[in-house]
Amino acid sequence: MQRRCSCRAIMLVVSCPGGGMVDAGGLNPPDSRGSCGFESRPGYAFDVLISCTTRQYRAFLGEFKVGSHLDLVEMLEHEMRPWPVPHWGVSIINYAGNQLGDGLVIGESEYSFALASVSKPISALAALVAYEEGLFLLDDLVDPLQVSWRELLSHASGLAYDSHGAVAESDLESLFGSDGPARERYFSRSPRRRRIYSNLGFECMAYALAREAGIPFARYVQEAIFDPLGMRSSSMGGDVFATAGPSGAAAGVVSTVADMSKFMQELVSPRLVSDATLGEASRCQLGELAGLLPGYGGQVNNAWGLGFEIRDSKAPHWSGALNSTATFGHFGQSGTFIWNDPVAQIALCFLGNRPFDEFAKSAWPSLSDLVISHFEA
Repeated sequence: MQRRCSCRAIMLVVSCPGGGMVDAGGLNPPDSRGSCGFESRPGYAFDVLISCTTRQYRAFLGEFKVGSHLDLVEMLEHEMRPWPVPHWGVSIINYAGNQLGDGLVIGESEYSFALASVSKPISALAALVAYEEGLFLLDDLVDPLQVSWRELLSHASGLAYDSHGAVAESDLESLFGSDGPARERYFSRSPRRRRIYSNLGFECMAYALAREAGIPFARYVQEAIFDPLGMRSSSMGGDVFATAGPSGAAAGVVSTVADMSKFMQELVSPRLVSDATLGEASRCQLGELAGLLPGYGGQVNNAWGLGFEIRDSKAPHWSGALNSTATFGHFGQSGTFIWNDPVAQIALCFLGNRPFDEFAKSAWPSLSDLVISHFEA
């Protein structure tokens, strides 16, 4: 395997809400090993994205008084250099005292990754925007399924994982256009009896939201999430694995670490939805329900929010041993994960292109613990 260079690109995202000019120190013009880019983002009076090498970052740290976290960068490089992951990137936000500005991105910030099921939190946030726009109430029943939006988003609808194969448009037409007996074959349980992780449930949510909004779900996500957050390199299409469904709601987003850093900022300090709505989304819904956590087996309490898995007391888990029980996020089978820990006040995104496997089960928690322990020291 090719050795990874110690001058891997670093991106520091710094907001300057008060406006004014910012001296980029020694970063402009860049040297031959890095680049300095400036980008304006909606919602900020002045905002810069600075992409640089480790050497440039060291020279730059004092200019924005964000504190030196070069040791974290070097620890992550040392930890991840031998990983058998062809492409990867990490975004870290420490919002305790805003120690890292709006975030630190290490790795391949502009590489396009298939998010797989990390698409679900993006789809869920779009649904929450629709909820706040008044398209539905969370406990409204989705006709003709007779399950609620809350149940669909929290995997408590009783719908099966998929449709006994790839979820197709014909399955959604059967669910929404057929009589009761024809729909029953898609349900494994009655609602609220068990937490059944369901790609089909998210495709039904997307189908119903598109019907309410009068536009395709992918367009709604573009206009409600990607455009306002400035996620210019992100898109939602049909599921990249061609198994989870036609809209892409369950597993069809392609994005970059730089874009996902912006999404993670929304989970830290929401602008698209209210604090109350995000708080509801990050709390366990409908009580303690047993179920299977993909990759980790049966859980007595398979805690889930509105599109976000809740860590709770699950062990083992893909997040770290140092993560609090309030941690919420998601992982994807393509080799991706995001989490926000409101107790540690840290948010982490990892995107890679090695599919989830036994390596991920050991490496991901170690990465999470390394980040948390750095800021707890």
